[in-house]
Amino acid sequence: MITEYLVDISRLQFAVTALFHFLFVPLTLGMTWLLVIMEAVYLTTGKQIWKDMTRFWGKLFGINFVLGVTTGITMEFQFGTNWAYYSHYVGDIFGAPLAIEGLMAFFLESTMVGLFFFGWDKMSRLQHFVTTVLMALGTSLSALWILVANGWMQNPVGAEFNYQTMRMEMVSFAQIFFNPDAQNKFVHTVSAGYVTGASFVLGVSAWYLLKNRDVAFAKRSFHVAAAFGFAAICSTIVLGDESGYSIGHAQQTKLAAIEAMWETEPAPASFNIIAGINEQEQKNDWVVHIPYAMGIIGTRSLDKEILGIHDIKKINEARIKNGMTAVSLLDKMRADKAAGIEPSTQTIAQFEQVKEDLGFGLLLKKYTDDMSQVTPQMIAQAVDDSIPGVTPMFWTFRVMVGMGMLMLTLYALCLFFVLKGNFAHKKWLLRFALMMIPAPWIAIEAGWFVAEYGRQPWTVYGVLPTHLSVSNIDVNQVLWSLAGFVAFYTILFIIEMTLMIKYVRLGPASLGTGRYDGEQKTALINADVSN
Repeated sequence: MITEYLVDISRLQFAVTALFHFLFVPLTLGMTWLLVIMEAVYLTTGKQIWKDMTRFWGKLFGINFVLGVTTGITMEFQFGTNWAYYSHYVGDIFGAPLAIEGLMAFFLESTMVGLFFFGWDKMSRLQHFVTTVLMALGTSLSALWILVANGWMQNPVGAEFNYQTMRMEMVSFAQIFFNPDAQNKFVHTVSAGYVTGASFVLGVSAWYLLKNRDVAFAKRSFHVAAAFGFAAICSTIVLGDESGYSIGHAQQTKLAAIEAMWETEPAPASFNIIAGINEQEQKNDWVVHIPYAMGIIGTRSLDKEILGIHDIKKINEARIKNGMTAVSLLDKMRADKAAGIEPSTQTIAQFEQVKEDLGFGLLLKKYTDDMSQVTPQMIAQAVDDSIPGVTPMFWTFRVMVGMGMLMLTLYALCLFFVLKGNFAHKKWLLRFALMMIPAPWIAIEAGWFVAEYGRQPWTVYGVLPTHLSVSNIDVNQVLWSLAGFVAFYTILFIIEMTLMIKYVRLGPASLGTGRYDGEQKTALINADVSN
């Protein structure tokens, strides 16, 4: 019997590895296209400083890329070790984009990364530039297929349950690929990655300018990061708004939790800026809101309602009761199959009528395997389970949005003073840019928490509950592996930070060209000693 503790520990392990992994992914996504821009300028102008910029920032990208690959491999193995029933139940669908990601994107990306670092003296300028473009393309394609898989978990289109195999099976690859949730998640995620790359380059360049070192190098880097970052943060905010619209269609429960919207409001609903959430009494003690805003974001209209949590619970209760019938019929067909008897046409027809609510009926499996033993209390518990925790959803979402607004302010100011040509003299602006380096990571980790925690209690939304997805393994094995991952990933993180800080401190002098601060001082000292 799967215990709730095993489910929680398995979830924690996957969350830890995923959040660790995503410390590295956004910087990889953003840095590649910044390298493309810098090398494009080098290709067209032939100026050595742009080549040095591409090589230096590429060195930092390479350190981050290696750590991203190392931490990402673990997650794919966890589907087989900790989430075996999930892999069995939906593997035909979920496995397809993951396989394509490995064959199409990762091989392209990793091959081009090697050529990027070792091909400077072996390829022409144009050939190397094409390599950098393909490296960036491979990185984006890798994110695309991963997010297609994740988007299907959020909005499981293009698949149906097959009672003969007792599994979900793909019926339309096109629907899975063009799933609005997947596409919105992809463009929003890669845009956030672009902001991360730009913020890193902007902040480090600001530090060089504050130290008055490698000024020409830092100014050009700051220029690129400011322009690219402004476009990226605007894109991220707009695409985040589009994601909110998609959530309003596919995951009304998540949208209601994000807004702490307990009651269905008259259209158009207001946007709750902050609120005193009282989960015990399922209400807000007080709220500060913007009229109409949420209705426009969530429905793109002034006359469509956004359901509140209480009304969603009523709908979920009806679906759970309907799902009980689906589970009972499925159990009957399974028993008939085990006895070598073909299910009757009537049983199959009855199941087809209610199978859309099968997932909601499976929520009751947390309390009993026999649907005839279900009590009203169990149904009430399953209804409560169908709503994620409102408080963490509400405040985490606002952390994400708050960071986004701060970054928009930063990039607007940076671009304004870049266009005026006096940004290097604005010490307060440079300090602001330096302090904001962690902001995109905070926003991204908060965003992933909202996306994944907000899907609970589902592994696949409305289809497969999380408590049925885990492997039936010993809790101690999960605990020891979790401790091992935390220790190992912490060591990797320390290595990453040590190397990144080391090369940031060295700056472009780490290229050994003799043209930058540090190298020049060393050369003068050596000359004095020789004399």
